[in-house]
Amino acid sequence: MADRPAAEVAVDEALVARLLTDQHPDLADQPLRLAASGWDNVIVRLGEDLAVRAPRRAAAAELIRHEQRWLPVLAPRLPVDTPVPVRHGGPTPYFPWAWSVTRWFPGTTAAVLAAGERHALAEPLAAFVNALHRPAPADAPHNPVRGVPLRGRHDAVRERLGSGLVPEADRVLTLWEDLRHAPVWTAPPLWLHGDLHPANMLVHDGALVAVIDFGDLTAGDPATDLATAWLTFDAPGRASFARALAGAYDEATWRRARGWALSLATALLAHSDDVPLLRAVGEHTIREVLGG
Repeated sequence: MADRPAAEVAVDEALVARLLTDQHPDLADQPLRLAASGWDNVIVRLGEDLAVRAPRRAAAAELIRHEQRWLPVLAPRLPVDTPVPVRHGGPTPYFPWAWSVTRWFPGTTAAVLAAGERHALAEPLAAFVNALHRPAPADAPHNPVRGVPLRGRHDAVRERLGSGLVPEADRVLTLWEDLRHAPVWTAPPLWLHGDLHPANMLVHDGALVAVIDFGDLTAGDPATDLATAWLTFDAPGRASFARALAGAYDEATWRRARGWALSLATALLAHSDDVPLLRAVGEHTIREVLGG
């Protein structure tokens, strides 16, 4: 069985309190409450309106800096809220990486909703994708596992399929062998969220209110983000999402998107045994990809 990567630094309320006291003392008297601990970062709620986002391992440290640098640039053109840092934190002798204070958004993750309950998210999520997918500058963050040609993910997908953690691995492999040969993206690289699955979407009163976790922010093939058609929706929701983006992407891009959905699902299934919500997203995605 495979779990998410181990934490290299234990981020808890006590550590966050110390960081705030040393670097943002005007915020240090507010109550702290652990809100989430993902593969890369820990979120600690700060009072009622703020949150602290801190890396739990070195591989995520540079991703925080990407958010600090680029979210203020991208957020004004996006139709939903994003966790733009309102304060920056830096390394210390007892915590080696950058960290951020962001706004706290009310709502629940879309991953707790049944797929049929996510249909209302299709058009607003398409609007988010359409607003984000614009040509990126040359100094946009590079991500070796997002936005790249599908063939570059082949070894990782094969390894995960051999782990015993992915259902219907033989059928998945047959489909993967077809999808990974879809024509590659040859246009200029576009801005990408990089990890656009329902656990990174917040819903309040049935509406999409925020897209969070831009740690995988990068530039490249938009098919990586379009994989959310399978990660987030069932067939009717996927049809609504595609209709809202009609004409924006060609058939080859949608084929690669299905391949990306497969690749991302195998990652969720191979590394989320201790995060049931993410494993459920992976299982849903495999069913949807195999079903069309």
